[in-house]
Amino acid sequence: MVHRKQASVYELAQLRPSAAGLLIADELEVLDRLTEKPERPYVVVLGGSKVSDKLGVIEHLLPRVDALLIGGGMLFTFLAAQGHAVGSSLLEADQIGTVERYLADAAERGVDIVLPTDVVVAASFSADAEHVVAAADAIEQTPFGASGLGLDIGPDTAAAFAARIRDAKTVFWNGPMGVFELAPFADGTRTVASALIDVDGLSVVGGGDSAAAVRQLGFDEAAFGHISTGGGASLEFLEGKKLPGLEVLGWQ
Repeated sequence: MVHRKQASVYELAQLRPSAAGLLIADELEVLDRLTEKPERPYVVVLGGSKVSDKLGVIEHLLPRVDALLIGGGMLFTFLAAQGHAVGSSLLEADQIGTVERYLADAAERGVDIVLPTDVVVAASFSADAEHVVAAADAIEQTPFGASGLGLDIGPDTAAAFAARIRDAKTVFWNGPMGVFELAPFADGTRTVASALIDVDGLSVVGGGDSAAAVRQLGFDEAAFGHISTGGGASLEFLEGKKLPGLEVLGWQ
């Protein structure tokens, strides 16, 4: 809640002696390592449904990372920015220009933005839907045509992401790679989570849906370097924003 200027977080701390707890101290130590002094190679894995939810994180971390791996629903806006048709997959058309700018910025900085080479395409959004694996640039060439939905990264992409993760010394992961709640579309997220366990360094699961996926897929939470409980606050910190609950305590 430290990212919200609420009475219990901000005003009360101005009126009475206040302090942050050990949980916030642990979160800040990890987040500081991700933003200011990451051991390299440094890989960030981003998924989830929308690019617009991750704009600030991409903007702030792009100058700091060695590779950015893109999965989840947001991958289709990246594919569209490269000129590929994405069928009926989730697409934020109004963000294509922003994504094009990120791709150009990454190329100029020598940062790898790694996009899926294959995706799992389904006839509909359901656990029992017919589905196939298709090349990322051939989504509309499946039997479902322009009505096909991309619901997970494909097996080749999952293996490639896992290799990049295992070779890294610092990894931050936020957002599932597909619709992990439906068994046929959980493999990408499962493969990424498995790779994080093998990281010889700092591996951070960025709360929210990623933490939920770790639990639902049966992983031992203790196997990961750190699972953030900060949710929105952690993301805002990684965007470089000032958080009222930290500022009032002189922590930021």
